Amino acid sequence: MASPTVPAKGAAEHELPQTLIDRLASHVASDGAETATIPGPFTGEPLASVPLSGADDVRKAYERARKARLAWAARPAGERAKPFLRLPDALVDRREEILDIIQLETGKARRHAMEEFLDVALCSLYYARRAPKLLKPRRRQGMVPGATRVQELRHPKGVVALIAPWNYPFSLGASDIAPALMAGNAVIHKPDTQTCLSSLWVLDLLISLGLPRDLWQIVVGDPAEIGDPLLDEADYVSFTGSTRGGKAIAEKVAPRLVGYSLELGGKNPMIVMADADVERTARGAIRACFTNAGQLCISIERMYVHEDIYDRFVPRFAEMVTGMKLGTGLDFDVEMGSLTFQRQLDAVTRHVDQAVKEGATVLAGGKARPDIGPLFYEPTILTDVTGEMDLCANETFGPVVAVYKYRDEDEVVARANDTPYGLNASVWTKNAAKGRRLASRIHAGTVNVNDGYGAAFASYDSPMGGMKQSGVGRRHGSEGLLRFTEVQTVASQHFMDLEPPGSLGYAKYADLMASGIKLMKKLRIK
Repeated sequence: MASPTVPAKGAAEHELPQTLIDRLASHVASDGAETATIPGPFTGEPLASVPLSGADDVRKAYERARKARLAWAARPAGERAKPFLRLPDALVDRREEILDIIQLETGKARRHAMEEFLDVALCSLYYARRAPKLLKPRRRQGMVPGATRVQELRHPKGVVALIAPWNYPFSLGASDIAPALMAGNAVIHKPDTQTCLSSLWVLDLLISLGLPRDLWQIVVGDPAEIGDPLLDEADYVSFTGSTRGGKAIAEKVAPRLVGYSLELGGKNPMIVMADADVERTARGAIRACFTNAGQLCISIERMYVHEDIYDRFVPRFAEMVTGMKLGTGLDFDVEMGSLTFQRQLDAVTRHVDQAVKEGATVLAGGKARPDIGPLFYEPTILTDVTGEMDLCANETFGPVVAVYKYRDEDEVVARANDTPYGLNASVWTKNAAKGRRLASRIHAGTVNVNDGYGAAFASYDSPMGGMKQSGVGRRHGSEGLLRFTEVQTVASQHFMDLEPPGSLGYAKYADLMASGIKLMKKLRIK
């Protein structure tokens, strides 16, 4: 049975005002010699035309950014935070405009575009509130109590190269750029060409809220053309994307000893324990597996269901998935939208078709839906997936989940961890304490209990990132800001030198220092 559809309101709904496109395009760092046409995933028709950046444009962007950064870095952190304190209110006031842009450039459902909107508003606010405290000088314990005074200082890295992915362009661009800028850096930002409009929109908005114009530069173009100059001048690199891409970046910047943070791919597991609530878990699994048509690094692609609940949960989950509403509407009725690129549709089709050919069973979905739009694929559930199928271990990055049965906790932990990835995981149970204990055994940077991904990702006070081949470094929490800084220790010595005083010989001085260790330990000075 095919998934139901929600009809679109008409062709005009899938267009953007030319005046808006022109204003956003003016923020691309480009001489305008070449342009690119962005197709709308919902229709395949042209959505916008934007100028492309060349290698010289990138180098000039760095020149402007370095000049702008000097005055910006000299401002107190509280001053640097002011545009970002104003941002949430401005976002709320213009919510409909940015939700339309996100949907039209990515093809996602509005409820999933809303998650991007919320992420940028709340993450920016989190850092705007906390940046001054996180960046202020800190007193540290000195070598000789009372005689050695130590300060830890935080300096900006300089100019950060930030490469954002196409699947969550608004969220994974602006929510990382905000702490980088608040730390005192400038940013050269490369979004994907397909999904650059949302980044250009928030840059335009922040300039109107007081952000210096040259501080955040956006370059748009082919990585083969602008990738090397983008990385060659960076003082730090932040990348979200594929594991293959992350490794290439690490190799490129390693000779210069430039720091980097990488959030990469995942083959994320979900564990349904024997006592899980069937209805709640099935609803949660829809969101965990099919948000943004599965084009989400932290999306669930492997589901392990305890044998005691398998025969009740899996049919109900399949029933719910079959009833999901697909469509191109710019409203909240649609439950899942389109894939973004033809290559994603091809990859999903290839994985599913190969698995079915080799013996996998389709419980829901399993085919493209060109009747809705050129890049639609039904939300799909498979069973009987085996190790030789590409879909088993490789990231599909589409609306597909493979379901497996398991017997005991040790078995499912071993199967969940049997992957080179370690980005996200999910555990479902009525006993939250038991779920947290199981979660601690899973080798993933974030593990959610009774949620698919949002509970951990949107808890901005806690770090988020991957283990193993899923990444290096963390976004969110104090680490999400401090990664964009260089730490410096300044120690001053008072009252005494670190040499034997007067005529005291080194032998006696050594005895005194050794005895001092025991005394400081006893008095808990050290």
